[in-house]
Parts: sequence; C-alpha cells; structure tokens
Amino acid sequence: MKYMKFLKYGMIIILMVVFSSCRKDPQPIPEEITNTLFPAEPNARVKGMYVVNEGNMNMNKASLDYVDFTQGLYRKNIFNQVNPDVTKGLGDVANDIGVYGAKLYVVVNISNKIEVMDVKTAKRIKMIDLVNCRYVTFHGNKAYVSAYLGKVGDPKAPQGIVAEIDTATLQITRKIEVGRQPEEMAVVGNKLYVANSGGYSPPNYERTVSVIDMDSFTEIKRIDVAVNLHRLKADQYGDLYVTSRGDYYDIPSKLFVIDTKTDLVKKTFNVAASNLAIDGDKAYVYSTEYSYITGENTISYSMINVKDETIIPGSFISDGTDKKIKIPYGIAVHPITKDVFVSDATDYVTPGRLYCFGPDGRQKWSVETGDIPASFAFVYKTN
Repeated sequence: MKYMKFLKYGMIIILMVVFSSCRKDPQPIPEEITNTLFPAEPNARVKGMYVVNEGNMNMNKASLDYVDFTQGLYRKNIFNQVNPDVTKGLGDVANDIGVYGAKLYVVVNISNKIEVMDVKTAKRIKMIDLVNCRYVTFHGNKAYVSAYLGKVGDPKAPQGIVAEIDTATLQITRKIEVGRQPEEMAVVGNKLYVANSGGYSPPNYERTVSVIDMDSFTEIKRIDVAVNLHRLKADQYGDLYVTSRGDYYDIPSKLFVIDTKTDLVKKTFNVAASNLAIDGDKAYVYSTEYSYITGENTISYSMINVKDETIIPGSFISDGTDKKIKIPYGIAVHPITKDVFVSDATDYVTPGRLYCFGPDGRQKWSVETGDIPASFAFVYKTN
C-alpha cells in the first residue's frame, strides 16, 4: 500500500512538472498582414493611415491597424505586437485617434486614458490618465481632449471638461469645464468649439456648443443648436458643421452650420447625419439613425457643397456597395487621391470591414479590420 501511495504522489508531481513546462505566459495577439490590396506607392506623400478599432465594451479588445500605402499592405493589430509588455493591450473602447508631429494619440474611453505613441512605430511613449475621455484635436503644440467625467451612463455625472495637454512634456496643463458629456471639437481662429451632448440623461439632453477662448482658456459663450450633439467639423470658410443625433423618438437627426464670425447657426440641413468628413468644398455624410419606435436603423449617404451650402444629389457610393455595409461607423477622405474610406462595424461583436471608394464612388478594395473600426489618422512622408 505504501508503494502505491508513493507511486500516486510521484505521478502527481510528474504531471505538475509536465503541465508547468507546457504552460506559457499569455502572449500578445500577433500582427496580421494582408498583402496586395492595392498597388504599392513607395514615394507616396501620404505614407499610411492608422485605423483604430473601438473593440467591444468591457472586453479590452480595442486595437490598432495600419494601411501602408507605400507597400500595399494592411497591418492588423499592431499595438499588441509592438507593445507586448502592456498587459491589457490598447484597452477598452478606443474612441478617437490623431497624429500630431511625431506622435500618435489614441483616446481610450472606458480605460480612462490617452495612449501616446511614436507615429512611425506605434511604440508607447506615455499613457495619460483622464476619466471617461472621448475625442482629441490639436492646436499650437497642444492636444485638447474632451472628457465626460463621472461613471459611464450616470445621469448625475458632473459637467464635462476639455483638458489641454502639452505635446512636448505630455503633461495636462489646463482644464476647462464645459457642458455635460462633451464630444467632438474643432479650432477656428483663436476659439475652440465643443459639441455638448448630455447623452447620459435623456430626454434632458444638452443642446449647445461651448466656445472657449484659447488664450485665457475660458468658456466665453454657448451656442444653442439642437439636442444631443456629437460630431463637429470645420470647413475652409470658417464654418462649423455640427451633427445632432436627435432623441431617437420624435426629434430626427439633422446637420447644422455655425458661422464662427457671428457664433450663430446660419443653416439647417434636414438630412440625418451620424458622421462626416470634409475635403475641400465637399462634405461626405453618412447616417445610421436609430429609432426606439421601430427598433431599426435607417442608413443613408449624402454629399454637401460647403462653399455653396447646398446638397449635392446622389450618394458618394455609386456601385451598390452601400447595400453590403451593415453599420457605417467611420469615414475619412484621402487628402491626395480623394479616395473615400468607410468602415463597417457589422454586428458590433465580430471583426469589421474597411472599404475604399474612388472619387467615382466605385469600390477599389476592402479588408477585414478589428472589432468596430471607428476613426482614422493619416501619416505623411515627413512624419
């Protein structure tokens, strides 16, 4: 019996050693490369485009992809590959991305941080803590990040803020209180404009754009626009295009134009607008307008001449590919080729897709992305 007992314990020890030797420390998800999507342009002025994928909430599935125009490659999941020591990867819900100088900034909403990386390598330089941060924009060697503050979904969350970050020291230098749940921002002249949503307390939405003087970093006024504001983009004529998501019941989504010389709404477009990209005199607009009444999305694509402030007939997708796109979620326009990029969040839980359309509206290529591809940032040859 003693022999059998010792044999039993010996076998347990052997199995423990075997399993210990087989077990490996968690490894980062490896980078994936898709080849020959498009002809390589070794001397392209725009070298590439970063794609940030939000990832599913509370799952730490945010990720970073890269379109390499010089080699004709799509590189998927590069952050984890380059930064294996960052234990939770890029984090939880990567909400926005921007390139400024030699640095790449990714705003990670639920993880309450801004990841700052080397634009050439995506190697982490620094992580900046900021609770419930949302969007980033840049001006005069400073980054400006909007933040909801408070807990996710809390109707009693405090007023939001905009934080100013010195792009050399990567320190937060100033903060200014704005409306509840601030979203996108834009700088025109010496003023920073912030779209306030109030999205945590429906039907008591915010309906204003905060105007901040850049020198004193004080809020000098609020412009009344519409409920539940979100996107805010500046054109080359000193106007701002602001989207309202409506209330998802009786108040529809619309697009508004603010004249920054008077800080007044000068025009209303009765078109649904979830997001837009402005290039030259043309704005490319898509909408995924959800209704609690029907329980469905209404998807549309439109164009606007921002010089004349008129709607251009038709869609910027001309070949029927729009029927394949389930949930349009991000948009950008190549500054040189004028190709239009539209991302598809598909079902929000599995990999999305990025589509590239030529100026004629016909699909040139598409590729699988990470989960919920959301925002884009171009990288120029000088970077």
